[in-house]
Amino acid sequence: MSFADLGLSDELLQAVETAGYTEPTPIQAQAIPPVLMMKDLIGIAQTGTGKTASFVLPMIDILAHGRRRALMPRSLILEPTRELAAQVAENFEKYGKNHDLKMALLIGGVQMGDQLKTLSEGVDVLIATPGRLMDLFERGKILLTGCELLVIDEADRMLDMGFIPDIETICSKLPVNRQTLLFSATMPPVIKKLADRFLSNPKYIEVARPATANTNIVQHKVAVNARKKREVLRHLLRTDDVSTAIVFCNRKSTVRELAKSLKRYGFAAGEIHGDMDQPARLAELERFKAGDVNILCASDVAARGLDVKGVSHVFNFDTPWHPDDYVHRIGRTGRGGAKGRAFTFVAPEDAEAIENVEKLTGGAIPLFEFSAQAESEEPVREEAPVREKRERKPQREKAPAKETRKETADEPARSRRREREHEPADDGWNGPVPEFLSVSAIA
Repeated sequence: MSFADLGLSDELLQAVETAGYTEPTPIQAQAIPPVLMMKDLIGIAQTGTGKTASFVLPMIDILAHGRRRALMPRSLILEPTRELAAQVAENFEKYGKNHDLKMALLIGGVQMGDQLKTLSEGVDVLIATPGRLMDLFERGKILLTGCELLVIDEADRMLDMGFIPDIETICSKLPVNRQTLLFSATMPPVIKKLADRFLSNPKYIEVARPATANTNIVQHKVAVNARKKREVLRHLLRTDDVSTAIVFCNRKSTVRELAKSLKRYGFAAGEIHGDMDQPARLAELERFKAGDVNILCASDVAARGLDVKGVSHVFNFDTPWHPDDYVHRIGRTGRGGAKGRAFTFVAPEDAEAIENVEKLTGGAIPLFEFSAQAESEEPVREEAPVREKRERKPQREKAPAKETRKETADEPARSRRREREHEPADDGWNGPVPEFLSVSAIA
């Protein structure tokens, strides 16, 4: 089957061909025709299967005819993260270059003024994160009554991030007679309830069992002591034919420390996490895509929506706390039919977490046996700055001084209060201090 068999316009087929695609993926082949027929749809597909194009392509043809109005977007795409929203925007720019469609990206971390200016000129496609969209809606800066088509992407991630109440509010503000598309990698009960409430007789498409990993990805778990993780990671980066890799950590502080450690060992490493502002995150992603760095240390902010061609490896430096995150993390490799490798470091305290992952994916992850070289690698003194800070002696001599200053500062205040209240001092003496009681005399 080719894209021409799906009923897309000639202009759109030309853009798809220019992008280098000839055959649709299973989710695209099954989703595009019903979307073009204006039907509601639920699409269940694992990450990396071309899910984004399955709604972007038909949306371009649907919106090709119509008129834009100020502050009233004609369609709305909800994304859980800024990175995923930016990824969808890139798809619209790539496939919609032969159409006169105007798009707006409504995300946090960037100036709101430019976004409002674009909305005031009228947009066909609004790609937004729920938080920023709700903010503008409550300020009266946007109207949703003209929205003909709604896409809820990565619905299970929306659930994890606590966006479901916002989505319910947004859906209640949209026209009743609209087309709604819901895409997710898993279908927990809350998402099923959301679909039943806001979708009308949807077509259900499932191209893979929920929470299954891509068959193009070779998975391994590595039993390792928590203190040896960095050494084992460096060993694998040097010996496993790594071209580009993403290393996922559970904590933002771990991301920062690991990136610094890898740089000290000569690796071209970058970092991305939630504490970085949006321009810095986008700049770091561009460096990774351009090849300026080939190892990206990341938190789960990059687990979805990060589509970089040629990522050969994914390393779970920490076993993910939520088993669903495992599927999305390793889905950054093995994309578009390519092969990939995924390693998950499992410390003794991760036994329950990896058990939940294997229960979700439906099979045991093979144990990887690495050479003894990783264990015997002599570490560079990367922890020296930390130890130096810990070895500093506390300034005990200053503690009494603080107490003295506090007493000295408080005493006049107490005296002033006594004077205001016309009360005698505690010793009952209101006259001058006798010489034998003065500080100099005592000294």
